[in-house]
Amino acid sequence: MGFGSSALENCLQEQLRLKAQVRLLEHQIKQQHLKIQSLLLEKELQLVEISKENSVIDLEEEKRQYADCAEIYNNGHRRNGFYKVKPLRSPSAFQAFCDMSEGGGWTVFQRRSDGSQSFDRNWNDYKLGFGDYTSGRGEFWLGNDNLHFLTSQGNYTLRIDLADFEDQRRYAQYKSFRVGDEESSYQMMFGDYSGTAGDSLAGGFNPEMEWWASHKGMKFSTKDKDNDNYEGNCAEEENSGWWFNRCHAANLNGFYYKGPYTAKTDDGIVWYTWHGWWYSLKSVTMKARPSTFQPSAV
Repeated sequence: MGFGSSALENCLQEQLRLKAQVRLLEHQIKQQHLKIQSLLLEKELQLVEISKENSVIDLEEEKRQYADCAEIYNNGHRRNGFYKVKPLRSPSAFQAFCDMSEGGGWTVFQRRSDGSQSFDRNWNDYKLGFGDYTSGRGEFWLGNDNLHFLTSQGNYTLRIDLADFEDQRRYAQYKSFRVGDEESSYQMMFGDYSGTAGDSLAGGFNPEMEWWASHKGMKFSTKDKDNDNYEGNCAEEENSGWWFNRCHAANLNGFYYKGPYTAKTDDGIVWYTWHGWWYSLKSVTMKARPSTFQPSAV
C-alpha cells in the first residue's frame, strides 16, 4: 500500500508539472502570436505611409494644362501632392507641390523639413531647382526660372508657414508677390504683410533697420553670384542662396540646425521676428497663390 500510494503521488506531481509546462508554452505561443500581429500591423502602416509620401499625382488623362495649383484645385483635385503645371509663359511643364490646405490652391516653391537637402548651392542649381520632387515631406527648391514664370502670370500672394522644435507654428503672408527673370537677377517684390510671425521679410519690425534688413526689391544671391548690398558675400557667409540685403532678417534657406545654435555667422533657418538670429526653425514652407483666388464648389 505504501509503495502504491507513493507512486500515485509521484504520478500526480508529474501531471501537475506537465500541465504547468503546457500553460507556459500556451502563454509563450500567445505572446509570439501577438508580437507577429503587431509587426504585421507596423509593416502595414509603414506601407501606407510610404504610399502617402510618394505623392506624384498624374492628371495626364485630362488632356489639359494647368497654370498653377489654384487651377488644379478649382478643377476638383483637392489632394496634396506633386502635379504638373505649366505657367502661361513657361516653355515647358514641371512638377510642383500643391498644398490644398489653408483654403487650397497653393503652389509650393520651397520646403524645409529635416535637413536632408543642402541649400548651400550655386546659381545654376537655384535657377533650375533641386531636391526631392516625389516625397510628400521632401525638401526642395522649385527653381527661380519656374518661380518667375509662376508669379509673372498675375497678382500673387506669398504665404510662409513656419514651425519650431517646440511644435509652435506661425505664418507670414504678403500681397503682390513677384519674382523677376534671370536678367533682373530674380529680383523679389512684395506688398503688405499680415500674419503671426512678424514682418521679417520687409524689416517692418523697426523702421531704422529697414535699410539693411529689408528683403523687398533685393536681387537673388548665391556664393558664385553676389548681388547683395553688403561689402562681403552674404550667400557665402550664410551658406545659402537668398534675396540678401546686408545680410538678412530672414533666411529660410540657411543651414539646418535643430533649434538654438552657435556658429560664426547667423546662418541657420532664420525668421528674426519670431525666434531671432540664433534659433534655426524646424520646418518652413513657402508658397504662392493668385490674389484673386476663389475656391470653387466642385
